[in-house]
Amino acid sequence: MAKCVESDRIPFANPGSDLALIREDILATVGQVLDGGEYIFGPFVNMFEQQLAARLGVAAVVGVACGTDALALALQALNVRERDEVITVSHTAGPTVAAIRMIGATPVLIDIEPETYCLDPAKLELAYGPRTKAIIAVHLYGHPADMDRIVEFGRRHAIAVIEDCAQAQEATARGQPVGSMGEVGCFSFFPTKILGAIGDAGAVATSVTALEERLRLLRSYGWAKPQFAAISGGRSSRLDALQAAILSTRLRHLADQVERRRAIASEYGKALADLPLHLPIERTDCRHVYNLYVIRTDQRDKLRAHLDREGIDTGLHYPYPVHAQPGLADGARIPAPLTVTEAIAREILTLPLFPSISVDQQTRVIASLRSYFGKG
Repeated sequence: MAKCVESDRIPFANPGSDLALIREDILATVGQVLDGGEYIFGPFVNMFEQQLAARLGVAAVVGVACGTDALALALQALNVRERDEVITVSHTAGPTVAAIRMIGATPVLIDIEPETYCLDPAKLELAYGPRTKAIIAVHLYGHPADMDRIVEFGRRHAIAVIEDCAQAQEATARGQPVGSMGEVGCFSFFPTKILGAIGDAGAVATSVTALEERLRLLRSYGWAKPQFAAISGGRSSRLDALQAAILSTRLRHLADQVERRRAIASEYGKALADLPLHLPIERTDCRHVYNLYVIRTDQRDKLRAHLDREGIDTGLHYPYPVHAQPGLADGARIPAPLTVTEAIAREILTLPLFPSISVDQQTRVIASLRSYFGKG
């Protein structure tokens, strides 16, 4: 096969190409913000917060600067303090645990389910202790965690449940959107997310009035009205008007883009079903939104090299679990072996999946995978 030129390479994500589908709408929105003259808070931020709250079925959404801040501010709003413990998983993006460390709390890392890669509720009891104040349930790759069992555990022990929805915008469990089942739901709008900004942005969703009020203070120096009167601690973590307006525009197209992701995933599922691969699953009563399409194989590195030679980019989400990263793991408590986490870290591979991927591009990915396993 002829060597693939750089311009023919297929990325595993392509936010610029996805945005090109709605370029004119985005440009018109940017013009409205420029003409409006309010760039911090203001009507565009209010509009986006209200739109997202309505979509999630929660009382309020509070826009913040990024997804990591969303988690850290949620923990602070829930009065999680230094030396308190927060249970979460080791198989996640680093920011999940970085947010815990930002406020001085201690991460307690537990294992995941082997099929969904989300937090295993069966591991919660052993992880619980006298300093446990919260659980962060990560809806990984776009599949909801088992929130029925996680929320029940939280209520039984009177500890808060935070949903990390960074990879699962529009995912549902029993028809209920992620971000609406715990005390708070935290969202990232990083450009490669399902609802992506053009830069950093995030939000916290809640139906608890006291938490909403606390979050609004925390995101802006503890200021209350009249402005510049600080009545609590806080920081600067504000969703700016430009990103909010872009996100509002993207919301109008979000349902179509999610269905496109699901259609691409379905095509992969049908075309790869006979190969010796572990493919993503979708549990009954759940809606997977495929922020990432992650397969597993014990030939991961060889398969990745093969795809690279054929001009196909892949990702590793994630090659180093949190407990293997000294900058995040220092001081963490690990109550039991992370058997599943360590096993899959050697096997996971992310295939190209984004709304603007063409039929020809996906066909190339499928053909390359099949040729590797002698099924061309």
